[in-house]
Amino acid sequence: MAHWNSAVGAPQLARLLGSQHTVRRGPGGAAVPDGLPATPAAAAGPGPAGRRGGFAGNGGSGPTSRKVPAYRSLADGLRLLVLEGRIPVATRLPAERELAAALSVSRTTVAAAFEALRADGFLESRRGSGSWTTVPAGKPLPTRGLDPLPPENEGTVIDLGCAALPAPEPYMSAAFQGALAALPPYAHTHGDYPAGLPVLREAVADRYTALGVPTMPQQIMITTGAMGGVGALARLLAPRGERVAVEHPSYANVLQLLRETGARLVPVPMADRLAGWDLPAWHRTLREAAPRLAYVVADFHNPTGALAGAEQRRELVAAARASGTVLVADETMAELPLGPPGATGTPHTGSAGLEMPPPMASYDPGGSAVITVGSVSKSIWAGLRIGWIRAAPEVIRSLTAARAYADLGSPVLEQLAVTELLTGDGWEQAVTLRRERARENREALTSALRDHLPDWEFTVPRGGLTLWVRTGGLSGSRIAEAGEQLGVRVPSGPRFGVDGAFEGYVRLPFTIAEPLAREAAARLAAAADLVRSGAPTPSDLPRSYVA
Repeated sequence: MAHWNSAVGAPQLARLLGSQHTVRRGPGGAAVPDGLPATPAAAAGPGPAGRRGGFAGNGGSGPTSRKVPAYRSLADGLRLLVLEGRIPVATRLPAERELAAALSVSRTTVAAAFEALRADGFLESRRGSGSWTTVPAGKPLPTRGLDPLPPENEGTVIDLGCAALPAPEPYMSAAFQGALAALPPYAHTHGDYPAGLPVLREAVADRYTALGVPTMPQQIMITTGAMGGVGALARLLAPRGERVAVEHPSYANVLQLLRETGARLVPVPMADRLAGWDLPAWHRTLREAAPRLAYVVADFHNPTGALAGAEQRRELVAAARASGTVLVADETMAELPLGPPGATGTPHTGSAGLEMPPPMASYDPGGSAVITVGSVSKSIWAGLRIGWIRAAPEVIRSLTAARAYADLGSPVLEQLAVTELLTGDGWEQAVTLRRERARENREALTSALRDHLPDWEFTVPRGGLTLWVRTGGLSGSRIAEAGEQLGVRVPSGPRFGVDGAFEGYVRLPFTIAEPLAREAAARLAAAADLVRSGAPTPSDLPRSYVA
């Protein structure tokens, strides 16, 4: 069950159902909202022990002229809202009479739809308590991020589990050469810098100042990657049992980190078609759940790639401040604007003319309501494991003191290498190279998917490194499992959700170029054919490596 029980009003639910504009027909003429499996039994997801879980392998037949019962169409629409995370699990639904009035249908139609959902395992009801959404019981749903690819599989498996690129050379090697030259004075010290090297804190602060957010070095703490920063903030500001609002879907590794720190996750749906945040949903959540923290990715959201606009950022910061919620803004993708599909960058910006909104911190320069987490993992290289936190000085002091019981500090040599990049010409040159490669990879991947999997749906993001793909009504978990056997590794949608949402999705990163992108798409198409046929896909790998 979800870690926070929400409620959805009848007008809001009617609006969500009305947004499902694409409907296809399954066997017998049943209406199937786009992305849903074609039979109720197939849609039920993980079934009782011993049955195959997930969506059906059958994607459904073509359109028919047979009329669809209104109750079945309504049940299918509600099921899709749960599976796609638009309605969180454990959400209380409106009373039958209220929903019937909002939808202009009979109460009998709503009652029959609710009964169908109860039979399929997507609704539970109790006399006097109402009805709330759920997912069918069955085998455990994947939640963790993918573990590193086993060494014995390197060279034979196309790994799309990690949204990161190789280091940009020769800029990385040059940065380490400069770091080695700057190392001797630090080698004569104990080497522990809990807040980070002063030179790097100053360099990061100067970068924020250049972006229009005046920042002092005292507002910066260097961390072991962005994950180290999020973990430190969760331990300090959201003790076990506190509510933490998260976008739905959200970054898989952070979701798991928050679970393990004891947070009660409050999922907030993203808007459709890369439109950023669903601000009415955020206002309701902040008002009703009053979460201590909210984790958001405004810049090329992972996994969807959405970019929140300036007014969205301003409104969310104001709403968070009013509710007493601290926003943790993850900026790890902020340096990767790529422009629309087909765009080309310039040597100066590398961003194909895409104008980026102001940083989240610009709406709270003091750092009391907005705490920023940054990293070089996506913009430069994940192997550096250097990130940072920008916050109010008193928060930085508390984080630094608490670090004595965690990892003490980040590696000195890597900090010096990042300093070399930020204070010289290497950063812009390396990031420009990174954008060019990501843009080329994005075009290669999307072209290959359109050719090999024309029924899969996606909206091409204008930046970042990830593509959020709807898998044509098939189970993303089963496609990931079959793909592993066919030599392509992808994370399934439920890894990025709470309580089993997004079964009909996979995340694909822009990390491979032609012709490897076409080979990956071909293997995914073969995996989809296996799932569609209902053929078994036994795995001989440890379960930790299977999506």
